[in-house]
Amino acid sequence: MKFRFLLVATFTLLLAACNVTLAEDITPPPDYVPPTPAPTLALYPEKAPSVANGEAIYFEKCAACHGETGLGDGEQGIQLNVTVRAFGLAEIARPASPAQYYTVVTRGNIERFMPPFASLTDQERWDVTAFVLTLHTTPEQIEKGRQLFEQNCMNCSPEYFENQQKMSMLTAVELARLVKQGNDEVPAFGGDLSDDDMWAVAAYLRTLSFDTSPLATPEPVAAVVTPASAEATPVDANPAVPAIEPQPGFGNVTGFIENKTEMTLPSDLIVTLSGFDHDLNDPSAGPVEVFTADTTVKEDGSYAFENIEMPVNRIFVTRVALEGITLQSEFAIVEEGAQSVEIPSLELYGITDDVTKLVMDGVQVIFEYGGDSIAVYSLYSFRNPTEQIVIVPQDASGEIPFVRFPAGSFNFGFEPTKDSESFMPTENGFAIPPSEKPYGLIAFSSLGLSGTVNFSQEFALPVSSVNIFTPIGVEIENPGIIDLGVQTIQGFEYRIYESGAIVAGESLQFTLSGKPNDETADTNTSTGFLIGAAALGLALVIAGLWMYRQDKRNEDTGEEKGETFESAEEVMDAIITLDDLHGRKKIGEKAYQKRRTELKEYLKEMM
Repeated sequence: MKFRFLLVATFTLLLAACNVTLAEDITPPPDYVPPTPAPTLALYPEKAPSVANGEAIYFEKCAACHGETGLGDGEQGIQLNVTVRAFGLAEIARPASPAQYYTVVTRGNIERFMPPFASLTDQERWDVTAFVLTLHTTPEQIEKGRQLFEQNCMNCSPEYFENQQKMSMLTAVELARLVKQGNDEVPAFGGDLSDDDMWAVAAYLRTLSFDTSPLATPEPVAAVVTPASAEATPVDANPAVPAIEPQPGFGNVTGFIENKTEMTLPSDLIVTLSGFDHDLNDPSAGPVEVFTADTTVKEDGSYAFENIEMPVNRIFVTRVALEGITLQSEFAIVEEGAQSVEIPSLELYGITDDVTKLVMDGVQVIFEYGGDSIAVYSLYSFRNPTEQIVIVPQDASGEIPFVRFPAGSFNFGFEPTKDSESFMPTENGFAIPPSEKPYGLIAFSSLGLSGTVNFSQEFALPVSSVNIFTPIGVEIENPGIIDLGVQTIQGFEYRIYESGAIVAGESLQFTLSGKPNDETADTNTSTGFLIGAAALGLALVIAGLWMYRQDKRNEDTGEEKGETFESAEEVMDAIITLDDLHGRKKIGEKAYQKRRTELKEYLKEMM
């Protein structure tokens, strides 16, 4: 099975959509600064936000991704590799405050490819926030809330709920709690209200801090026609243009190739500059490549592109191809009035196919029983601390040199883990650039199930220890493997084992006996610290593995055992995680809808 890459070079993903992960999410570089001038934050508006004006702004700038009703199903949003926030759903909107939404509109969310809306005034950003916070309600619900408020709180003054500073910090959940419990300024008046009535009152109270009047019809004005200049200069990104003082709106793009190959740079090394813009008619859309230009890298590693058009917020990135691998710089964004842009240094590394240069930091092996087979998931965390890119080829069977599958296994393949550093695709495999940050792979395979199972897996790289997770009722027999007890991770109970160090070329061997219990075993919390950060990192993965296996086999199983949530916030986290997995196509539609319905029921019970 081929390695199913969801990874491309960091900025290629940025250009393809508005959000990605499982090693697809674009994490801005540590020194990333949003396009300037960056709007300042005023966490409550000077005057009541206009819902009507916010609606006009929303349909101009937001609906293409978020959808007309805020369900994340806009024409461009449904093409993205991850889920667009669906604030039209009550369970998504209610836990967020106006100030939180306003902050995202102001600063953007570059990791999810949402731009900062610097073109909007502060009041306009509050206006669109107000409209967004009405998308999970209806006029009928708000009217019902008004009637209930006036009937049950006849002596209540609306002054508290008209206070912009207070209301901007309150979520709908907190407003509902205020209805039920009151505070020093508002008496409790909703103790006998049903949940539906309570949410209706909360929705109405939110509107008291908004301006809900329609927009005034503007007076017609005579059109002013400005003739196009006959002297307009066309864009010319040809690097051969003589060095001149850039005219307004144009400038020079410069950068540097940092040579770490221990060899002289090729005299004909070409660097390609690409420019990307958001659609002028829809700034919320993903960036689109608008031009490319090539130039030759100078002997000292520097390069320059002259007389390049530089509209505000244009994104520039450079690429260099070397020995079949395309290396890419971090991106640079044009600031207002800029006539020069410096691309972050692009590091040029040597290339090797010696996988022994990789350092294996940890391995976890997870067993899942089902039907007549056992699913085996081996999670590898490793680094490339060298100054060389390690090329990893795949043979015809899909195996790679530094990962071995269990003896006798079948149906095997790989996936990158959620927070892995980005791999680089190659013609017949992938490449691992130098990085002190960890890479992660999940190697999955299956074993036949027939009574006792003799497990054997060779390790191509040395590892200090291996943690093994088995269902309760399944035991490992090997005197050299330590039983750490039972651990509960997001409602899934596993018995944890730990092996000693394994040197390169040796195998991890043990016998699996027993079968999973029908009943959930008690949690032995005293063993939790023995798992350490590795087990904490598995929380999302283990929860996702069950859904991944269900989807992979197209099975329709019953309720999970032992699942508990301590708070509504935990359920919301689970919903967000599920949406993220679905957006990255890690879960099929049927399994996704089933699981989301279950989580929404949990949420309703807690609200």
